[in-house]
Amino acid sequence: MRRTLSATATAVAVAVTATLVVGCGALDKALDCASTAVTVAESVEDLQNAASSVGEDPAQAKEALDSIEKNLDEIEQSTDSTDVKGAVSDLNQAVEDARTAVNDGRAPDMSAVNDAAGKLTEVCSPA
Repeated sequence: MRRTLSATATAVAVAVTATLVVGCGALDKALDCASTAVTVAESVEDLQNAASSVGEDPAQAKEALDSIEKNLDEIEQSTDSTDVKGAVSDLNQAVEDARTAVNDGRAPDMSAVNDAAGKLTEVCSPA
């Protein structure tokens, strides 16, 4: 989880620096992507926290999953990048698998979610 948050912080720092150097168009989209990736990382953290008590309170995990899916939809609709769309697809699959686990009363596989969120953060960093 720390890796995801660290990668997110790096993405935001790179985005801010790139804005100061370049500005405009594609960079604005990258900033939106990076910003939403931060929100996704926060939702992943919420899911991580909820995963341990999924048997007692599955609603909390479902709320985190809903939040991740909403943010992924926003990223997917605002990008033309095949790399970003691929990362969104990977994270959507991990979220779908996590939702299945939660619906079955099991703790979701957070490694798949964390890995996919980390990949999204990487591709949302402006170059």
